[in-house]
Amino acid sequence: MNQDALPTTARLYLCTDARTERGDFEDFLDAAFAGGVDIIQLRDKSLEAAEELELLEVLRQTAHRHGRLWAVNDRADIASLSGAPVFHIGQKDIRLGAARSFLGEGTAVGLSTHSPEQVDAALAASQGRNGLDYFCVGPVWATPTKPGRAAVGLDLVRHAAQAVRRGAAGGDGEVEGAVPWFAIGGIDLGNVEQVVEAGARRIVVVRAITDADDPAEAARALLAALDAVEA
Repeated sequence: MNQDALPTTARLYLCTDARTERGDFEDFLDAAFAGGVDIIQLRDKSLEAAEELELLEVLRQTAHRHGRLWAVNDRADIASLSGAPVFHIGQKDIRLGAARSFLGEGTAVGLSTHSPEQVDAALAASQGRNGLDYFCVGPVWATPTKPGRAAVGLDLVRHAAQAVRRGAAGGDGEVEGAVPWFAIGGIDLGNVEQVVEAGARRIVVVRAITDADDPAEAARALLAALDAVEA
């Protein structure tokens, strides 16, 4: 794990499509970053490679203006060509070792997990110089962005929190230097308190910001809710 690749201060991770129907991709990115989003991932299965690379250049420039991170989903070749600082894979995508063959050491690589066994494996895979840099736990609640994927519920969030803290000398915080992890799946203002109380300190959202009339304010509200629960 490269602890410099993904700042431990990153708490709010956003996945968005290309917003083709709205035609406001760059404006949306600007608003989300301005509202406090730490990482934005472009996740749109309808895009051809050339289209995705063009949009990723927009994302790269916007993230640079705000001093934030951006991510590529699934395709290590696209991540390498675009120079993405963050790359995310699922359980059935390219393996970590193969991804590293495309990417430099400075790229943070994350993994989706959906079971206690997968969480434990992700923690094991985070060890070492070229290990996993972060993982996501979910979907906590069923979501149309992942059709057919059963909700894992809050128990898996609790398992991840306990696994990360295991061996720590008491306290409720994460072990210093532990791999960062995010809760994902159906999280919004109405339930973010529940995932934080279950042990998550970082969240991935989609519709909570992409469907908002004011993406910047939606991001601020989510961060404020995280702060309020943790206080």
